[in-house]
Amino acid sequence: MTSQGPDVDGAPDGQPHTRPLLLGMVVFLFFAWGFATVLIDTLVPKLKGLFSLSYAEVMLTQFSFFLGYFVFSIPAGFILSRIGYFRGAMLGLVVMACGCLLFIPAAALAVFPAFLLALFVMAAGITLLQVVANPFIAELGTVESSHSRLTLAQAFNSLGTTIGPWVGAVLILRTGVAVHPHQLSPAAIAAARHAEAHSVELPFVIIAVALFALATAFWFLRRSAGAPSVSAQMARLSALWALRDRPRLMLGTFAIFLYVGAEVSIGSIMTNYLMQPSVLGLSPERAGKLVSFYWGGAMVGRFIGAFVLRHIRPGLVLAGCAVFTTLLALISSFTTGAVAAVSLIAVGLFNSIMFPTIFALASENLGDETPNGSALLIMGIVGGAIVPLITGAVADRTGLSAALLVPAICYIGICIYGWWTAAQFGRQEAIQAPS
Repeated sequence: MTSQGPDVDGAPDGQPHTRPLLLGMVVFLFFAWGFATVLIDTLVPKLKGLFSLSYAEVMLTQFSFFLGYFVFSIPAGFILSRIGYFRGAMLGLVVMACGCLLFIPAAALAVFPAFLLALFVMAAGITLLQVVANPFIAELGTVESSHSRLTLAQAFNSLGTTIGPWVGAVLILRTGVAVHPHQLSPAAIAAARHAEAHSVELPFVIIAVALFALATAFWFLRRSAGAPSVSAQMARLSALWALRDRPRLMLGTFAIFLYVGAEVSIGSIMTNYLMQPSVLGLSPERAGKLVSFYWGGAMVGRFIGAFVLRHIRPGLVLAGCAVFTTLLALISSFTTGAVAAVSLIAVGLFNSIMFPTIFALASENLGDETPNGSALLIMGIVGGAIVPLITGAVADRTGLSAALLVPAICYIGICIYGWWTAAQFGRQEAIQAPS
C-alpha cells in the first residue's frame, strides 16, 4: 500500500514502521467509537420500556445503527482513496459527533424514530472511521506484526466498550426503564416519556464534544511525517466485484457478519436477560453495569491475544475461541441463576480476538486493493443489524434463553472459517518448504 512520493495528506512515504504518535492517535479512535457504540446496548432496555416495545421492535435500534455500515461502507472506501487517512479520520469524527448531537432533538421530541435517525447518522461517521482506522493501523508497522498490532488497538476499543455500559447504566438506566401506559393518561404518558428521554442525551453530548476535540487534534497532525499512503484506486461496485475471486476475503466478510451479529445480539439482550428472576433478578441499573464485564472480558482477551497471536496461527486461535463462545452460549441457554449469568458474560473473553483476527486474515496481501477490501469487510458489520432482529424475534416467541441459540449458530460458522484459514496457511507452508 505504500508507494513512492507524498500521499494525499502531504506526508512523505517510507517503509512501514511503527510511528508512536500516529499509532497513539489511531488507537484512541478505536477507544472513542467503542465507547459510543456500546451505549446502544444501554439504550435497548431504556427504549424498550420507554416506548413499550417488543424485543424485535427495540432491536430496530441496532438495525438502524448497523445498517449504516452497509450503506456507507462503499462511499467510505471511495472517500479514503480520495482524501487519505488523516482527512478521512477528521470527516468521520465530525459526522459521528453530529449524530451524537441529534440525540438532543430526539429527546425533545420523545419519539422512537428520532432516536433511530440519530443512530443512523452516528453509524455513518463510525463506518468511515472503521474503514480508515483498520488498514491505517495495519500499515503503521511491519506485516509480520499486523495481527498483534490490530488486536492491541482493538483492546483499547474494548476499554471504551468496558467503560461505556457502566457510564450508560448510571446516566441512562438509573431512573429505571418502564413507562406503564395502562396506568397513566395519554398526557401523563407523554410527559413521562419526555422526562425519561432527556436522560439519554447527556452521554451523547459529552461524546460529541470529545469527538470534535479529537478531530481538531487530527487537523494539527495531518502533515505528520511518516504517514502511509493510500492507493488511488477508488472503492466502487466494479472494484468490489473484482474481489469475488478472493475466497479468504469473501468468506472473511461473512465471518465478520456472523461475529458482529452474535456479539451485538448478546450485548443487546444481556441487561434484560440478567433482570429476569430466573437468572439474577437485578434492577436495570445493576444489570446494565454487569454488561461492562462482558465487554471487559473482551478487553482482557485482546491484550492476551496480542501476545498469543505472535506464537500461534491466527486461524487456530480464532477457531479455538469460537468453540468456547459456542459452548458458553449453549451453557447459558440451558441453565439458570449464576451459571447462566456468568457463562454469558464470559463469552466476551473469547469474543476478544475475533474481529481483528478475521479482519487481518481476510485482508492479507491485498496490496492496492486494500481500501476496497476494507470497505467490503466493513460492509459485513451489517450483521449487527440483521442477526439481532432474528434474535429479538426468537426472544419474543420463545424467550431470551432460547434466543441465545442464534448467536451460538453464528459462532459455529466463525469456527469453520478459522479452521479453513489455518489449513490453507498450512498448505502454503508445505508448498513453500524446500524439498
